Amino acid sequence: MHTHSEYSPDSRTPLAAQAAALVAAGIDVVCATDHNTIEGALRLRELATDRLRVIVGEEISSRDGEIIGLFLEKPVPRDLSAEETIERIHEQGGIVSVPHPFSRNRLYHLRRDALERVWSQVDCIEIFNAREAFAADNRRAAAFAAQHRIPGAAGSDAHRASEIGNAWIEVEEFGGRDDFVAAVRGGEVHGRLTGQRIHLATRYDVFRKWLSRRRTKTPS
Repeated sequence: MHTHSEYSPDSRTPLAAQAAALVAAGIDVVCATDHNTIEGALRLRELATDRLRVIVGEEISSRDGEIIGLFLEKPVPRDLSAEETIERIHEQGGIVSVPHPFSRNRLYHLRRDALERVWSQVDCIEIFNAREAFAADNRRAAAFAAQHRIPGAAGSDAHRASEIGNAWIEVEEFGGRDDFVAAVRGGEVHGRLTGQRIHLATRYDVFRKWLSRRRTKTPS
């Protein structure tokens, strides 16, 4: 329910490699959630075979922190408030998921005061994120979701193909967005933490992409 590809600024995973890794990991359905764009998700959906269903999503940088929209038809602008971001997602029939809400190793998780304001408008909360540096942060998210009776999501948050399959949720078959949330509510979360070194790899990938863009713009 949370993955990234080369269309995210902090990932260099080619879409073809992402698709192959998903199939190899036995993932049947993937939520493609690049940062502030749905282009990668749309392209991945074009590449997918009958062994993989792609839900078009986006990890949106709101002013209050990151929010995931799923089943999107068009991108949601960044830098809106949490309330406006959620409204834009729901206006197009999308589903709202809050990623890594209690993370201590990320700057851009949804702020606690914003979460307290909007939790009743949220469809899912990520209760297991494989990239968390501290397992307790996932447990805090799970407790919050249980307390507020919000379905728990799970995501590898994979930025590299090797991370795919580190977290998933096993659900009953669902037809589409209308019964997706119910399927997640009744699902069983599985996962293992990727480890803290992966965040160093992500910083390296950000640098490599920056360097590549700089070389492209430099005249010879």
